[in-house]
This record gives sequence, C-alpha cells and structure tokens, in this order.
Amino acid sequence: MNNLTTILFLSLLPILTCYLHAQKCASYEIEALQLQVDHTHAAFTNILSKHVKSELVDYASLKKNPAPLNAYLDTLAAVPESAFNKWDKNQQMAFLINLYNAATLKLIIDHYPIKSIKDIGSAIKGPWKQDVVRVFGKVQSLDHIEHNLLRPNYKDPRVHFGVNCASIGCPALRADAFQASMLDAQLDEQGRIFLRDASKNRLDDKNKTLYLSDIFDWFKDDFANKSGTIEKFISSYVNDADRKLIQQGGLAIKNTKYDWNLNQQ
Repeated sequence: MNNLTTILFLSLLPILTCYLHAQKCASYEIEALQLQVDHTHAAFTNILSKHVKSELVDYASLKKNPAPLNAYLDTLAAVPESAFNKWDKNQQMAFLINLYNAATLKLIIDHYPIKSIKDIGSAIKGPWKQDVVRVFGKVQSLDHIEHNLLRPNYKDPRVHFGVNCASIGCPALRADAFQASMLDAQLDEQGRIFLRDASKNRLDDKNKTLYLSDIFDWFKDDFANKSGTIEKFISSYVNDADRKLIQQGGLAIKNTKYDWNLNQQ
C-alpha cells in the first residue's frame, strides 16, 4: 500500500466505520449534541436582559434586531427528541418553557405593532394555535407546547407561572431564562410575584373574598390536583397574614379582570 493509498484509506475509515455501525454513530452524534446544548440558556438571558424591564418588553427594539432571538430559536430547533429524552426533568421543563417564551416573542415581533396578542390570527385559529414553534423536526403550536407537552408530562402547575402570554394579565416575563439548576427556585419566585400583585390576585379581608386571576379558573384542575384545593396551593405563595386568613377558610372566590393588552414598554 503506497502513501497515497494509505492516506485515502485513513480518511475514509471514519465514514466506513459509521456506515457499518450506523446506530452507534447516531448515538455518538446525539451525545455530542447533548454536550453542546447550553442548559443555562445564556443566549436567551442575554436577549431578555436587554429587552425586558420592569416586567415589560421593548418589542420595538427587539423587532429592529431579531437576529439573536432567531439564532437562539435555531439552536432549540436543532435538538432532536432522542437527545431531549435523555435529559433530566428540570432540563426538559426549562427547555420547553424557554422555547414557549422565545417563540411567543418572535410571534409578537412578526406582527408588531399590535395592541394585544389576541389580534393575531382569527377567531377560529388564534395565536396559540398558529404553527410557529419549531421543535423535534416539526412545526407545532404554542398550545402544543403547553397542553400536550408541559402540562401532561410534568404535572407541575407552576408552569403557568413560567410560560408568558405576552399580556399584562399574565404572570410576568422574567428578565432571565429558566435554568435546570435553578428551576424550582425560579418558578416559586414567579408564583410569589404573581400572587402578590394586587392587580391580579388579592385578598379582601373585609368582604371575606379571595380575588384570583382567571388562570386559576382556566387551569383549576392542575392546581387542585397538586394540592387538593386552589386555596391550599396558593397559600404558600402569599404573605403570612393572607396565609392565615386563607387557612381559616370560609372565603368566597371571584376572578379579577384579565388584562389582554400587550405587555410592552
């Protein structure tokens, strides 16, 4: 075997090996991709920190410079489901919540300026049913991410504090991305912020009435299945005085008016 033949053989050896052991090579590719995935989602934190202030989004500036958001969404879209399935629960949840929020930001800037996310689409196929989310080699809707993946697979009602619907009435969009290593603390913090915002949730001691966001009505089974009752679930997120009153019982529950105006600066 001359030098040229030897060089050619050595260069083709990895290809020949993968051809003969395709399944093994696919596994190596998946493992390599897992190592490349940034589970801190630093790229998304960089985007959010620049465009989210006081819980409001500067959609105008984001629309002028969408490249970082598009690039981040590209990295999420490149993750195969087989690799995702090897991650732990918190890695998966953080990935899906960040994907939902990033895709929602893109949906808004693709239609901006608008007054409300509900201005997108039609009465038959609204914003959450639009096929705009690239995930696992398919294009899915926001509803698919929330109702087909997050809610049934993890059964953690705190996801409702994490996913953001680009509206004033929604739990606030964080100025940093969700991370697997901090996920429980971040979701609990989201719950406290949301439940201590009197414009969305409050306790009227005088009238013995607990005013709650429509979220607790729309997804009441999620919260009740976790803690037995909605009151028991929220008691860990309110202040001490309200917690005592809630634990005493006998409170009426009414919904506050949900504000669908865009959460824009």
